[in-house]
Amino acid sequence: MSSINKLTSLSTQTLSLILERQRFPHAAATHDERIQGNMQALRDGIRGLGSSAEVDGLRQQYERMRGMVGGQTLEDEREDERELPPPPTPRKSQEQVYTPYTDDPDPDLEAGIMLQEQRRLMDDQDNHLDALSHSINRQRDVSLQINSELNTHTALLDGLDQDLDMTHSRLNTARRNLERVSKGVKGNGSTVTIGVLILVLLVLIVIFKT
Repeated sequence: MSSINKLTSLSTQTLSLILERQRFPHAAATHDERIQGNMQALRDGIRGLGSSAEVDGLRQQYERMRGMVGGQTLEDEREDERELPPPPTPRKSQEQVYTPYTDDPDPDLEAGIMLQEQRRLMDDQDNHLDALSHSINRQRDVSLQINSELNTHTALLDGLDQDLDMTHSRLNTARRNLERVSKGVKGNGSTVTIGVLILVLLVLIVIFKT
């Protein structure tokens, strides 16, 4: 029902434009475009609707307005569409198709040559890939050997570092002992001197008695 209401409103507006166009012929050019657009919309809308009393009323009003503007009615348009001749049916050509003569070589032969060339290129690529694979494997072996040697040198350096730490610890201990002895000698210097003199005197007495 909404489509019928819209078409009814459009029909009323179009009729008002047609009447205004007839009353003021000098302004007809300003209304012709709108009238044609509205009439086209009415025609398409009426064709899309079914058959009912309201649709028949719209169709009659449309035909009256077409008559007022000097155009064809819906019935006339249907007659024109029925009178149009059917499109011609395309005919199949009865002429025999001949293959032109050519000096080009046999395409099958060219395909075979191209296939052989592609196989040769693939074989060359396989050989290059094999050589590259051998080179990569050799470099891998060399890298593993270098890694093993580096691990060995690292272990030796770790052992040397431990030995240096032990030597440094021993040197520190000896230095502390020397410092302690030096301090003791400085504190008991006279006692040591007397003891040494007594020892020398005893040695001389023994020598002279013998």
